[in-house]
Amino acid sequence: MSLLAGIQSPEDLKRLRRDQLPELAQDIRDRLIQCVSVTGGHIGASLGCVELAVALLYEFDSPTDKVLWDVGHQAYAWKILTGRNGAFPSLRTRGGISGFLKRTESEHDAFGAGHAGTAMSAAFGMATARDLQNRDYKVVAVVGDGALTCGLSYEGMNNAGHSDRDVILIVNDNGMSISPNVGAISKLLGSIVANPRANRLREHVKKLTLKLGDVFGHGVVDFAKNLEESVKNLFSPGMFFEEMGFRYFGPIDGHDLDKLCETLAFVRNMTGPRVIHVLTQKGKGFTFAEENQEKWHGLAAYDPLTGEARKKTSGPPTWTQVYGDSLVALGRERDDFVVVTAAMPSGTGTNIFQRAFPDRFFDVGIAEGHAVTFAGGLATQGVRPVCAIYSTFLQRAYDNIIHDIAVQRLPVVFCMDRAGLVGEDGQTHMGLYDIPYMLAVPGMTVTAPRDGRELMGLLRTALDHDGPFCTRYPRDKAPADPGDLATVPKVPYGSWDLVRPGRDLAILAVGTMVDPAVEAAEHLAAEGFEPAVVNCRFLKPTDDVMLESLLLTCRTLVVVEEGVVTNGF
Repeated sequence: MSLLAGIQSPEDLKRLRRDQLPELAQDIRDRLIQCVSVTGGHIGASLGCVELAVALLYEFDSPTDKVLWDVGHQAYAWKILTGRNGAFPSLRTRGGISGFLKRTESEHDAFGAGHAGTAMSAAFGMATARDLQNRDYKVVAVVGDGALTCGLSYEGMNNAGHSDRDVILIVNDNGMSISPNVGAISKLLGSIVANPRANRLREHVKKLTLKLGDVFGHGVVDFAKNLEESVKNLFSPGMFFEEMGFRYFGPIDGHDLDKLCETLAFVRNMTGPRVIHVLTQKGKGFTFAEENQEKWHGLAAYDPLTGEARKKTSGPPTWTQVYGDSLVALGRERDDFVVVTAAMPSGTGTNIFQRAFPDRFFDVGIAEGHAVTFAGGLATQGVRPVCAIYSTFLQRAYDNIIHDIAVQRLPVVFCMDRAGLVGEDGQTHMGLYDIPYMLAVPGMTVTAPRDGRELMGLLRTALDHDGPFCTRYPRDKAPADPGDLATVPKVPYGSWDLVRPGRDLAILAVGTMVDPAVEAAEHLAAEGFEPAVVNCRFLKPTDDVMLESLLLTCRTLVVVEEGVVTNGF
C-alpha cells in the first residue's frame, strides 16, 4: 500500500518519519498526474509545490495555523493531504471539489482564492485579528513569483513589513518571474542565514555588546548587522524584502524536504514579518510539464503516457482563436493599434498577435489596473490600445476603467474573454458581471457578438470609434468557422439585427444566446406562436429604431442573456 493511502488528515502525515516524506511526495505526484489527466486543471504549479505542501503540514498545525495559498494554482497537493484525496477525482466537476481554495470546502482552506495577489493582505488581516483577540497561531501566505507582478501583493507586504505582527511569507519561485540567483555563494548564504547556530550567535553577540555600553555596544551591533546584510544582499533578492521590513531566508531548494522542514521549523519559532524564498520547478516530476511549462500551466484532459489531449480538437475554432486571428488580420491592415494583456497571452489568444507583431504587443503581468491605465496613456498619444483581459479579472480594474478611461472618453477597446458561464474553473472565474458593470460606465459602448464573423466586424467598428468600447465573448467554440476574416465589414454602430421576423413576442438575445433563442422560437412556432428574434449585438447604445418597431408589433419582450439578473441588459 502506498504511503498516501494511509493519509486521511495532517495528523496522519505527522506520524511519518521525515525520511518517508520523499516517498509520500512521489505518491502525491502520481496521484496528481493521473487524476488531472481525466479532469484537466492547473497541474504545473501544483507539481512544483508537492514538497512545500508536505513540509508545511509536517511543521505547522493546520487548521489552527492558517496557511493561505495565493490564487490556488499551487494547492492541489494541499487538497490531497487535507482529507480530500478520496474526492480528488471529482476535481473541477459539477458537485466535485473546486480547482481553487474554498473555505466552505475545507477548514484547511483558510482563505478563498482564485484571483492573484490576495494572500498577503488576507494573511496580515488574520495576523492582526489573532493579536486583537490574544490568540496563538501562525499565519503563512504562500505566494507564487507570478503574483509578485500584482500590486496588491506589495500593498499587503508594505503594511505587514512595517509592523511587529508575526506573519510568514513564502515566495514560491518557479523561475517564471524572479530572476535566477547567483550560484554557489547565494546557496551558501541561504544555508548560513537559516542556520540556528548562526542566528543564536548573532543574538548572543548583540546582548553581550549591549552590556558593554550604549555607544560602543550599539555601534558594534549595527556594524555587524550592516556588514551581514550588505554581503547577503549583494548576492540574493534579500535586500528588497529586508527593505520592506521582512527578515529574509533563502533561497531554499523547494524539492529538498529535509532543508524545507528544517527551515520552516526554524522560521516558525521566530516572530515578526519574515519571508522564505523557495525555489521550485514548475511541472516537477512530469516530463511533458517540465519541458513546456506554459502549455502545462493549465489544460484539459490528457493522456499521461503521451501528453496528448484526450479530446482531439475538431469543428469550428474557439472564440479565443477567432479573436487572435482577427487581431492579426487587422494588424496587417492598419498599424495604429497595439494589444495589451495582463499575463494571459495564451489564455486570451493574443499570443497569435504577439508572434506576428511583437513590437505592438505588451504583456504587463498580473496587473489589470495597470493594464487599463497604461492603455489610457497610450490612447492620449494617438495609439489605439486593444486591452484583452478575462471578464472576471477586469473586475479588478473597475476604478481605472471609470476614472482613467471613461471620464476622459479615451478610445480604449476592452475585449473580455471568458464572459458568461465558464464551467470547470468555478465561481471565482465566472464572467457574469461584465454586462452590469460595463453598462454603468459613462460613455462606454457595450457589445456582444453572435459569432466569429460578427466579432471581427465589431473589432473593426471599435477601432474606428472615438471613445471607450467593449465586447464580450465566451470560452467555448464559436458557432461556425468564420472563414476569411479579412472580408468581414464593420458592424454599423448601435445597430441590432432582426434574425427572425415575428409578432406576438420578441426575443431580445445577447451574444451567444442568439442561436438558442432561434431554436426556442422554432419550438414556439410549432405551438402556433410567431416570435421575433433579435440579435442585440449592441447593448449600449440600443437600436432605438428597431426597439420602437418591436414595441408596436409585439405584445411581449423577452430578454435572453448570460449573466446576473440585477442591472443586466
